[in-house]
Amino acid sequence: MTTTRLYYADSYTTTFDAHLIERATYGNAPAVVLDRTYFYPTSGGQPHDTGALNDVPVVDVVIRPDDGAVLHVVAGEVSGETVSGQIDWTRRFDHMRHHTGQHILSQAFVRLARAETVGFHLSPDSVTIDLSRAVKPATIDAAEDLANQVVAENRPVRAWFPTADELSSLQLRKVPEVDGKLRIVAINDFDVTACGGTHVAHTGEVGVIKVLRVDRRGDTVRVEFRCGARALLDYRQKNALMNQLAAELTTGIEDIPAALQRLRDENKALRRDLRALQSTMIEYEAGSLWQAADRAGGYALIAQVFEHDDAGRVRQLVQDLIARPGTIAVCGIAGEKAQFIAARSDDLPHDMVAVLKRGLAVWGVDRGGGRPSFAQGGGAAATPDDVRAALAAAIEAIRLQDG
Repeated sequence: MTTTRLYYADSYTTTFDAHLIERATYGNAPAVVLDRTYFYPTSGGQPHDTGALNDVPVVDVVIRPDDGAVLHVVAGEVSGETVSGQIDWTRRFDHMRHHTGQHILSQAFVRLARAETVGFHLSPDSVTIDLSRAVKPATIDAAEDLANQVVAENRPVRAWFPTADELSSLQLRKVPEVDGKLRIVAINDFDVTACGGTHVAHTGEVGVIKVLRVDRRGDTVRVEFRCGARALLDYRQKNALMNQLAAELTTGIEDIPAALQRLRDENKALRRDLRALQSTMIEYEAGSLWQAADRAGGYALIAQVFEHDDAGRVRQLVQDLIARPGTIAVCGIAGEKAQFIAARSDDLPHDMVAVLKRGLAVWGVDRGGGRPSFAQGGGAAATPDDVRAALAAAIEAIRLQDG
């Protein structure tokens, strides 16, 4: 059961009447087949149209694989045997502009870089083509210039089904692997390719074509671009952002890179100064803890509770402590993901992995390990009292090893 696809010959009609010839389902949603339609189904990298049938929203349009019928997936039941269709023109025209813009940009890359388009993706958030080879930045700019020149020349765009003889005389940029007649889209004296999508009638309708970014994807290169209203919106947003940055940096837009570099340099210097200050403070804190350590076992034993402290800072503090001979440090950091550290100086024989395990057992945690001189673990929530209980168990394990 086939559907006459009217959009092949006319991409601009947005209202039409048709006969409902089948009611079906697609997934769990109702769907209808019409004898004729202007609704474009998802295919060839271009998304489907949206709109309404008898005021019932059309949420998807797909081609049924077994017979090629166009399924209009709807948000509810469509009553009657005759339907009135309405295409969402804003979405349709956006797709027309971008699909034609893709043809122009693809041909520009072929001419200037011999880079073939091997993939096309069009969605509300992203429009991309995948190129068969890497392209230099200067060539990207040149391709963009050529594409916009073709737009400015407002060349006619023709879409039709040529005869076999006519098709044999055409030099196609790309021939798809499809059965049946080929539909050709030609941009006057610039590009000829097989395509089933909706297109504008003249290149000037595409509006500006702007390349946004280029990313390497394995053996291919992905080029993201915008046309027309999307390009304008992208420029408007970025221009607003640049003006905001310029205002916050109290500089002109052209001086933003230099201002940002000054900020980076200042930040680097401040971070260096902060690290030096933190190191001094840790050294001072470690000295105070070491002076007040318990020396009943013939070594300095430091047991300390920290609340919501930075684990990296505490590790550095412990490293500073055990750099002193005859020192053992057991420290716990209370919080949602509590940490426990057990460490000793190299001149002592104690197994700090066993000490750690004994402390973590109080929390019911078995995540942790290390080497005999330095072990750490945790990850469970623990209050300061929980940490104190773990420290007490760890100290008991240390005393048992004193021999």
